[in-house]
Amino acid sequence: MNKAVNDGGRPGPDGVWSGTWVAERLGVELVGDDQLTDLLGLALRRNPKRAHLLVSHVLGKHVPQSPRVVYDHGLALGRRVRELLGTEEASRAVVLGYAETATGLGHCVADGIGLAPYLHSTRRPVPGLTPAGGFEESHSHATSHLLLPENPGLLSGDGPLVLVDDEFSTGNTILNTIRDLHARYPRGRYVVVALVDMRSPKDADRLDAFAREIDARVDLVAAASGTVHLPEGVLEKGQALVARFEMPHSGARGTARSTPTGPQRTIKRIDLHWPHGLPDGGRHGFTPAHRIRLEAALPSMAAHLAQALPATAHRVHILGFEELMYTPLRLAHQLEQTTDAQVTYSTTTRSPVLAVDDPGYAIRSRITFPAHDTPADGPGDRYAYNIAGAGFDAVIAVVDSTADTPELHAPDGLLAQLAAHTEQVVLVVVPSHTPERPSMLPEPLRGPAFSSYAPEEVGWLLQDLSDVTLEAPTEEREEAIQSGGAHYAESLPVEYQPSEQYQELFHAALETSAGRIAQAVGAVTELVLAERSPRPVLVSLARAGTPVGVLMRRWAQFRHGLDLPHYAVSIVRGRGIDANALRWLAAHHDPRDVVFVDGWTGKGAITRELADAVKEFEDSDGITGFDPEIAVLADPGSCVRTYGTREDFLIPSACLNSTVSGLISRTVLRADLVGADDFHGAKFYRELAGADVSVAFLDAVAGRFPEVVDAVDAQTKELLSGDRAPTWEGWAAVERISEEYGIHDVNLVKPGVGETTRVLLRRVPWKILAKAGAGADLDHVRLLAEQRGVPVEEVAELPYTCVGLIHPKYTRGATGADGRAVNV
Repeated sequence: MNKAVNDGGRPGPDGVWSGTWVAERLGVELVGDDQLTDLLGLALRRNPKRAHLLVSHVLGKHVPQSPRVVYDHGLALGRRVRELLGTEEASRAVVLGYAETATGLGHCVADGIGLAPYLHSTRRPVPGLTPAGGFEESHSHATSHLLLPENPGLLSGDGPLVLVDDEFSTGNTILNTIRDLHARYPRGRYVVVALVDMRSPKDADRLDAFAREIDARVDLVAAASGTVHLPEGVLEKGQALVARFEMPHSGARGTARSTPTGPQRTIKRIDLHWPHGLPDGGRHGFTPAHRIRLEAALPSMAAHLAQALPATAHRVHILGFEELMYTPLRLAHQLEQTTDAQVTYSTTTRSPVLAVDDPGYAIRSRITFPAHDTPADGPGDRYAYNIAGAGFDAVIAVVDSTADTPELHAPDGLLAQLAAHTEQVVLVVVPSHTPERPSMLPEPLRGPAFSSYAPEEVGWLLQDLSDVTLEAPTEEREEAIQSGGAHYAESLPVEYQPSEQYQELFHAALETSAGRIAQAVGAVTELVLAERSPRPVLVSLARAGTPVGVLMRRWAQFRHGLDLPHYAVSIVRGRGIDANALRWLAAHHDPRDVVFVDGWTGKGAITRELADAVKEFEDSDGITGFDPEIAVLADPGSCVRTYGTREDFLIPSACLNSTVSGLISRTVLRADLVGADDFHGAKFYRELAGADVSVAFLDAVAGRFPEVVDAVDAQTKELLSGDRAPTWEGWAAVERISEEYGIHDVNLVKPGVGETTRVLLRRVPWKILAKAGAGADLDHVRLLAEQRGVPVEEVAELPYTCVGLIHPKYTRGATGADGRAVNV
């Protein structure tokens, strides 16, 4: 089976083996398996350590090749590895590929194994991300490799590590890698995979000795094996040949950068609609689940590519970008299966290789262009081989968004260089996957440790301030707030403990309104599922929104069998939403699935606050996708499009404070308690457990779900077909009332049953405006007003059932309408 093939070997497309030119001039011989010349050609490169370059015909790096051929070679190697390991060990394996040439091959091997996550080394550092390892590639022109997995635990398991490179020349890179990783993450088995194993017997023995030294098993899988015989003085002869033939000149087969001239060619940019959150490759890790998502999206993305091509394009080339090999390969492979055109694939590279236009030489032409990804090692030339003069009708250039820079589009950039050699250039930019910055944010708080809700009902993105004294008398808080001495979120009101008469009123109200609430819960949840996301992530605004979020989650479970995630976050008027909570959500969910939930709208202040806060967050963090529109149970102020009803009726959860909200306080934002990397705070009033009706409220409403199904279906249909555009009539009414009553501050006007109740429970009320004829919905308001000595004034024309007015220009003692103190 061993055969010297320095005489041309098997012929290439031109009838000559693509290693002939080098073999004849330098006396280089490939000795080994018959298929070596099917897999390899030879070229020369500018490198002080090694003159010759083994050029793979099936790697898809330097030589355009059918993507099916490229993918199948990697897939076959992966299947051999899976057969070697067995299913159980393969399921615990991790695959590691080498940048830049083997990033795509390693992906394909992982696909062949089918069960293993994949990571490739990279020369692109990420600020703030600590490498999980690194090593040197001694013979390369660019030596430093970094391992930057997003999941720090990716390499820490004890399953087999599968290392994939395009070829083994000496085995030094493999030894350096295993030595570095074994010191950090020792394991008992390694599998080394390559297209060709070209090590000498001495180098092979070194690897065996190293395996014994670390007491680990090291297996090797290769498509072909052999050795390279190099005559004395080959390095010097090679360098002389490079100097002789590499004289700068222009033209289609040129070896130097040229500024394209001639007729203007077309450069078209298209959007593939890359799946949100799907990594563009294995630079920071790529799991089998990621591969499943990619497989599902490939047909649609390939269809976009096909639509962008001219009808006359018969020879189409897809050009990847340095380490970005796998994504363009899979796109090319899919396009190859769905178009009549001949599709080939290769990628750009950092490696400087001599181009010689000879059928017996592997690198026939070279395009040179400036680096366009702002690399850490500075600017420099990059190359695309065997593209110029190849007669492609169209070239599809695939880069990641980090590489979509002005240099890419410059007059001497890659796109312009390609346009000089083909009629149509199509640019595809896939989003660069950026690992989440390391965060010290904790996991959500859950009951029973924090709140009286069951742990699955809600996760609180808050910090527990239960041991901090934050309460202040109502009058002191009001004076400080209105004088500008303090923000309302810096302290807490003393929790109102309802009298026996008031508790009876709450239970009576719950009994009569549970069905109406259940219907509104069902309607708003159905709107969310129909218009926002089929699997929404409910994020309630703590704390009034949280019981509604729990009920929406229960409806989705009752009606659709969905187990929706639900979190509670803090939003503070004038301070915005908790940005750290948004960061946590973005790290764990697709922001486009997040639906913010609140109990009701008043004048719409929080609605506007949330929209402003989300915009500010996008500007500061660059994270997009959060939709600031709130879904509410009741929208009497006509401030949102997603609601269960626009009636202003009694929602019993508004009647109480923490004892109907999981025993959680209103949220707190104070500089000495909440740092830059903290969630906003809140307290858990465990001592009020005896008066807690949080779960009783939820159960009473959810218990009515079966009887309102038909009504919910009818109401949802009506809402979906109707005009739900916000009119903001509530805001207009508040402005009118503020002026009419001489308050001149809309923040002191609290419209709606829920907000009026809050005024009576937490603030210093001045008077209550009640809609003439309002009935039982206001029984609890009248009772609270009577207890606090606050007058109730009936108003004929009022868009709300009631409006609570906070005493303007408050000073301690001026709590009643007449300015005199009242007994609370």
